[in-house]
Amino acid sequence: MAKRGAIAAGHPQTVAAGLVALEAGGNAFDAAIAALAASWITEPLLTSPAGGGFLLAAQPHQSPRLYDFFCQTPSQRSPEPQDFYPVGVDFGDAIQEFHIGLGSVAVPGLLAGLLRVQAELGRLPRSVVLEPAIALGREGVEINAFGEYCFRLLDPIVTATPEARSLYQPQGQPLRSGDRFRNTDLAAVLEELAAPKGQAFYEHELLPAIANYCAAGGNLQLTDLQQYPVAVRSPLAIPFGNYRLLTNPPPSSGGLLIAFALSLLNQSVINLNPQQHPQDLVQLMRLTNRARRDFLDGALQQAGIDRQFLTGAAFEQAAAGWLNRLGSTTHISVIDAEGNAASLTSSNGEGCGHVLPDTGIMLNNMLGEADLHPLGFHRWPLGQRLGSMMSPSLLWGEDDRPHLVLGSGGSNRIRTAILQVIHRWAVEGYALAEAIAAPRLHWEAGVLNWEPGWDPAGIEAASQPSETAIAWTTPNMFFGGVHAVGLTATGEFCGAGDPRRSGVYGCC
Repeated sequence: MAKRGAIAAGHPQTVAAGLVALEAGGNAFDAAIAALAASWITEPLLTSPAGGGFLLAAQPHQSPRLYDFFCQTPSQRSPEPQDFYPVGVDFGDAIQEFHIGLGSVAVPGLLAGLLRVQAELGRLPRSVVLEPAIALGREGVEINAFGEYCFRLLDPIVTATPEARSLYQPQGQPLRSGDRFRNTDLAAVLEELAAPKGQAFYEHELLPAIANYCAAGGNLQLTDLQQYPVAVRSPLAIPFGNYRLLTNPPPSSGGLLIAFALSLLNQSVINLNPQQHPQDLVQLMRLTNRARRDFLDGALQQAGIDRQFLTGAAFEQAAAGWLNRLGSTTHISVIDAEGNAASLTSSNGEGCGHVLPDTGIMLNNMLGEADLHPLGFHRWPLGQRLGSMMSPSLLWGEDDRPHLVLGSGGSNRIRTAILQVIHRWAVEGYALAEAIAAPRLHWEAGVLNWEPGWDPAGIEAASQPSETAIAWTTPNMFFGGVHAVGLTATGEFCGAGDPRRSGVYGCC
């Protein structure tokens, strides 16, 4: 039986970095931060120091906290034309369009969040926590099959500028399985951050460098970066069976939409038996999307929107009769022997195609993510935290312990991936690895995407004549990447990484 803790994440070396922190006497939060820093080397096209994210922190006998260090809109818009243009990413079964360039860069928060969480919740020195990532940057990481897939998928972005090509295609061709990816510039940056004066380096050297670089065609100002606030919020909490679901609150929407769906299940508005009747699951997704459109979009900044949404007109109308894309995001789940839980989701979007010189840091493209801008590009409110589908979550038990810690990448598919895993594990009784690997479906905007393993007759019954059903030939990262840890019925650690994104589980 594991003694210190358990972690699930998207790469073996990401998990290994977290285990190093646990073995050094660190807690779940040390392990999550160590794994986050390592993921910038091991999963370089999914996350970056210049991205954003959230960490849900839960501790026995204390109020849980949600650290919001997601990206923010700049305080002013630069006049057109900007360095902002579309690229198409071909999944094979679907093509998704993203916008990149310096005009797509939002105010990043991930490094600010790392520094804040480590200072407030961690117990190890920052130098110990960052050492595994520094070593990985110097020595390199062997590319696995999923990494090769990502490099091929995002080739239009990683070849967009000479600096990006130099980092991601050092031999002039896409990296493949077995090749070694190094980022010595990022290792040097992390070494500076690990030093006693790391905070001063971040504030007085790194932030000005980002602002100066983005001045050539972006919107960022130095004051945007210097005044960026890490927000600490109370997580959204709802009862679900014998647990409390804790998840990401507004102004992000993903957690609220998961809570909305689970609230309908709590009150038996829908009784799911999804493997036999996928139409029930699809109708739950239709209902949730309609509620989002009619009651949530454009209102996430309103005070009390969570209570209004979960108990007001949206829920009442749903119960009364509404039933008649690549997300370059990664997730880390950690639980320790003391009962601490860390659920951390981070993203760089797909990256904007620009690498900050001499740092090895790809800048984000959050202002180019259509999912984050329902009112359209270049219409974002000034100086405001972006909403997100990212939903670091956990199920907290009546025994004051975390029983399931999970989250996912996957853009708009995040909420449906998490919903399906929670239901299979907590209601249908699947083992955690089976709940994660089971086939998924996702309905949105009249399109039903489904993985192999569903009954085609059930899918046909779930589809309305005006809708499109897309049958994927294999499981795909399009449907998210749920990495989760938890407790078995006997109190032992368990966990699994999502095979769609080469997820890994480890304990020590």
